[in-house]
Amino acid sequence: MENYKQEFIQFMISSNVLKFGEFTLKSGRKSPFFMNAGAYVTGAQLRRLGEYYAKAIHDHYGTDFDVLFGPAYKGIPLAVAAAMAFSELYHVDIRYCSNRKEAKDHGDAGILLGSPLHDGDRVVIIEDVTTSGKSIEETFPILRAQGDVQILGLMVSLDRMERGRGTKSALSEIRETYGFDAQAIVTMADVYASLKEADNSPLTPELQQAVCAYYETYGAEEYKGVFQ
Repeated sequence: MENYKQEFIQFMISSNVLKFGEFTLKSGRKSPFFMNAGAYVTGAQLRRLGEYYAKAIHDHYGTDFDVLFGPAYKGIPLAVAAAMAFSELYHVDIRYCSNRKEAKDHGDAGILLGSPLHDGDRVVIIEDVTTSGKSIEETFPILRAQGDVQILGLMVSLDRMERGRGTKSALSEIRETYGFDAQAIVTMADVYASLKEADNSPLTPELQQAVCAYYETYGAEEYKGVFQ
């Protein structure tokens, strides 16, 4: 595993973004872990977060794209932070764009904020995490309505590796449904492997068992047997 991925896992934990215990998710599932990207609240945290996103995006998509699109609302600071980090790390000026929940009819009018989208633009979508693909269902038609843009892929911070709406993971379903790539900075398998043997790990032996049991029940079919 790349060093920045190891660092990102520790960063999520130290920022109180990734927690282990007993949680009830919006879906009603009882989960031994919970991720809340809303816990990134300081300038220093957002700077580091942007760097981790930029490194992962660079690994998968290089520098040959034009726009980072962050769906409202959580995607807005992610797109801004990652675009700034891209400029500093790779000396490439990537534009950022986000949508509004409601179109503005005066001044900077329209559904978008940040950069306009133009025919031929190559776009990478950036989000915190996706469990059902609902946000992409909303984002995809917004992007398509702006013109002839090419969506290269989606980057999220954590691939939960659990079932989406069917038996496959949400990221796999996005790839199949929309025909573009979908990746994560780290997967829950990365998190599990990194923390399983770590000193002073929040992933105690009891929680390791709970994680394995959770994936036996809710794990996506392509990841069966990964957590043992």
